Amino acid sequence: MPPRINCSARSSVCRALQRTTSSQKPATILYQSSKTASRHYATASVSPIPMGSLRLPEDYIPPTQPPSARRPDQRKSQLLRTYTAMLRSAPLILFFQHNNLTAVEWATIRRELRAALAKVPTPAVGPNGGAPVDISSSIELQVLRTRMFNVAFKIVEFFDPETQSGKSNAYKHDLSATAYETISKATIDENSTYGQISPLLVGPVAAVTFPAVSPAHLAAVLSVLAPSPPAFPAPSRKKNPGYYDPTAQSGLQKLLMVGGRIENKVFDHEGVKWVGGIEGGIEGLRAQLVAMLQSAGLGLTTALEGHSKGLWLTLESRRTQLEEGSGGAKKEETSA
Repeated sequence: MPPRINCSARSSVCRALQRTTSSQKPATILYQSSKTASRHYATASVSPIPMGSLRLPEDYIPPTQPPSARRPDQRKSQLLRTYTAMLRSAPLILFFQHNNLTAVEWATIRRELRAALAKVPTPAVGPNGGAPVDISSSIELQVLRTRMFNVAFKIVEFFDPETQSGKSNAYKHDLSATAYETISKATIDENSTYGQISPLLVGPVAAVTFPAVSPAHLAAVLSVLAPSPPAFPAPSRKKNPGYYDPTAQSGLQKLLMVGGRIENKVFDHEGVKWVGGIEGGIEGLRAQLVAMLQSAGLGLTTALEGHSKGLWLTLESRRTQLEEGSGGAKKEETSA
């Protein structure tokens, strides 16, 4: 049986269709309908209006679903999707606790952050040896809604859509009841990513998201939002006088970095500074790893060769002693 439509909803739809069809009805059809109005046939009536013209107006609002007063980017469902997408796509996220920052202070901090990121040079080689990509414009500072971000973090950490494919009538998206039941029954391990970072996400929290792991851009962000000389000094007053505006300094004093999430691993303040202090970025880290492996292999080769050379020298010295001993005995026998 088809679903029933409420009387009020059905009447409103009919009125909207009548307004649409009356405005689009051509004059020839009106004339024909008035001319043949007195004729009656026993056959089914055929509407002279094509079905393609039966459309609801663009501003039609169904009475059973009134419009929301919130903007689309501030609705809970959209926020949850945004946070889950950010956690899955951003390999580097810094978390800051903030305390009563005004809109002017946020605008000033974002201005200084953009100015510091613009000074970071573009890498010579892109990721995986491809074309270089400038990620400065994609690094964003945004204020989080802590409860919604906590739920999104649980979904990303504990909900795997691939494992739900065997269930019947089970939706696999982030807003489904299956996802809610999964995170409700999940056992939180203290050593997991969520278990380590959830105690830090208390109160008002802001996040800086990076589309790629770049120690150079991370160092620029730390020098503005969490300066710690001598590794990450704040910009000088001569080069960047706007950084020392009272509004900017008042906002920066209300920010406190609590940790970071890098490649699905949790880092504290010292760990984040270590990543930002890598010279040469990812390429420099790869060069250090190659040098370490080469030195380890060279040390192992030297150790193995040293033992073999020592054994060979011992055997050679023993062989020489035996030859000298056998030669002396033969000389004594011949002389006798």
